Amino acid sequence: MKRFFLLLAAAITTLTAHAEGEDSITLYHLQQIEVKGTRATKATPVAYDDLSREELERNAYGLDMPSVLALTPSMIATNETGIGIGGTSMRLRGTDATRLNVTINGVSMNNPDSHAMYWYDTPDLISAVGTVQVQRGAGVSTNGTGAFGGSISMTTAPLSSEFEGDASLSYGSYNTRKQAIGLSSGLMGSHWAVDGRLTHIASNGYIDRGSTDLKSYLLQGAYYNGNTVLKLLSFGGGAHTYLTYNGVTKEDMALYGRRYHDSGQFVSEEGPFTLADGTRVDYYDDQTDNYLQLNNQLLFSHRFNNHWSLSTVAFYTYGYGYYKQYKDDATLLEYGLTEDYSAEGDLIRRKLMRNHLGGLQGVVNYTTEQIDLSFGGSWSYYTCPHWGDLEWVEGLSTLNPDARWYENDVKKQDGNLFVRASWQTHPSLRLFSDLQYRYVSYKAWGVNDNYDWTQGQMQPIDVDKQYHFFNPRLGLTWNPTKHSSFILSGAIAQKEPTRGDFTDRYRFAAADDYPTAERLYDFEAGYTLTTQRLIAGINLYYMYYQDQLVKTGQINDNYDALNINVPESYRRGVELSLTYEAVHWMALTANATFSQNRIKNYVDKVVDYALEGNVAGAYDYLTTEMGDTQISYSPNVMASWSLDFHHRGFAAVLTGRYVGKQYFTNFENEAMKLDSYCVSDLDLSYTLSTAHLRSLRFGLTLYNLFNTRYESNGYGWSEAYQGERTDHAYYFPQAPLHLLANITVKF
Repeated sequence: MKRFFLLLAAAITTLTAHAEGEDSITLYHLQQIEVKGTRATKATPVAYDDLSREELERNAYGLDMPSVLALTPSMIATNETGIGIGGTSMRLRGTDATRLNVTINGVSMNNPDSHAMYWYDTPDLISAVGTVQVQRGAGVSTNGTGAFGGSISMTTAPLSSEFEGDASLSYGSYNTRKQAIGLSSGLMGSHWAVDGRLTHIASNGYIDRGSTDLKSYLLQGAYYNGNTVLKLLSFGGGAHTYLTYNGVTKEDMALYGRRYHDSGQFVSEEGPFTLADGTRVDYYDDQTDNYLQLNNQLLFSHRFNNHWSLSTVAFYTYGYGYYKQYKDDATLLEYGLTEDYSAEGDLIRRKLMRNHLGGLQGVVNYTTEQIDLSFGGSWSYYTCPHWGDLEWVEGLSTLNPDARWYENDVKKQDGNLFVRASWQTHPSLRLFSDLQYRYVSYKAWGVNDNYDWTQGQMQPIDVDKQYHFFNPRLGLTWNPTKHSSFILSGAIAQKEPTRGDFTDRYRFAAADDYPTAERLYDFEAGYTLTTQRLIAGINLYYMYYQDQLVKTGQINDNYDALNINVPESYRRGVELSLTYEAVHWMALTANATFSQNRIKNYVDKVVDYALEGNVAGAYDYLTTEMGDTQISYSPNVMASWSLDFHHRGFAAVLTGRYVGKQYFTNFENEAMKLDSYCVSDLDLSYTLSTAHLRSLRFGLTLYNLFNTRYESNGYGWSEAYQGERTDHAYYFPQAPLHLLANITVKF
């Protein structure tokens, strides 16, 4: 850390000296580069919310991005460590993260294999972006995977026209701390600008051993010349986190407390911890996930005249990482160490991956008073070998360093073409259309990390799939008065299965039973009233699915939840939103969602281990015809609110979130569910300016203000023996009242 701050101090001195020589330059506001193809506007018939830079900055001192997005309608944030840092994710309208498209400057951030966005792979992203837009439903055409239930479109912050910088220090409960510094050169030579940011975030976590250690950087340089902008951007970082994805049962919480979990636990006669049955255990201190991700973008934007403009992005992302696990009494046959089915031993294993993602995308825009026309496309290529090795095996003095107990590879191509038009047919009426063609080629081969006991070998992988999707969107915006706006839209969105949908279900599916692509029919209707002090909105949605992939209540050998296609399902609801500025120093923002999320004619299937096996899965099933049932992780009620009080330099913001109960599976099992919860946070700050500083901010945030006992996420599965069902449920408890203090200097 000393070296880190010495480098920053040197950078500040160098840039300050340079800026003094640029005082004679006429400074002007630099353009913000943005790929327009992924953004909605007031004229677009899409349900969306924008988060301003001010909102992001207020929450940038100790939370990952999903925790901030949870203040927008229909959004839920989840966290494994209990404090909103580390293993965070989100759901929108009950749709999980693998179906939510996340872009930065139009470039998809979703992993092409798993379709998820891993937020701790790009630490402190919240400090690097300028604006964020959350689109609910099918939205507008997007690039990459995951665009099936919603989209999060982000742009990096624009470069400053003046030399400036900021430094921030945070410290709070559970040894949570953050150090960040940013520097901007200002405009140099009337054409050039550079800036950068370095951040370190760390915490012990509320959950035992739930440590997080994240380092991130952002570097960007731009060239401006009249109507042309060229920008080179690199951002990313490294993550070192203890594995906490096991969760904890309610029984273990009662015995050992809410912070307990058993990841990395192994039996040891000299272990410092004693279980309820008297067993002595210890914990492996390197039970960790380690990942490095480097994102690079080259953006070019040119305005030809008042009507035509062009934006392009070339991008390349490199990722390398592994997670390490201690396995107590592992079956050695599964690692190729013996042919004895009964041989067991302790070992330390690693699962590794190295990925490359590169591509190009572009958008051409044509604008007149009556017509906005955009057309363009993108293409990307992704490759990612996966493999596993062993660091240590009990009783073996030497190991072959090149030995791999599994190895497989993936290649994926993803391309799309789109054309989007918005036509002002009448002063109060605008028509909208958006047509997208998307092509996906996905190939995976090799052997997986699961041992197939029916075949007596590691599970083979042989996937070669191509998909052709046509995704149309039609709608209109009607403004009968200057205060009123109506939207009406219909859209079709389609999505390919994830890697896990292909590989994780091998035990319980027929040998040739691959999952199929999903299709969504999304219908939205909304009304917004806008006055000087009040913005009120209502949005109705109906999302009908064909072959939606949903949780079955089954798991594979690695405790991964399995999905199956269900023929028919739907989500329908009403979203209410309100912003009211009672006086200039106080504002109220609130939203609520009331919904139904149902599967039609669902048949629940769990494995019965006592019945004779079939050829494919080696087990039979206990089946239950459920009729219409609630979709897992889909609460019927969600709400959030924010009361913002500010006077001169003082600000107090009280926020709250309510989430209704959620089932882990579609069986509507009361033994496997998250209870409803209501949580509030209070942010207090005072900001002052001096002759030498742009601002000096002192802040204190009280999270979980009323000390609510709740779990933000969980998972579960069921199994049967001779028709008797057994349920297993695991939870991720969240921290009680805890604090985070911050001081931020802008100069």
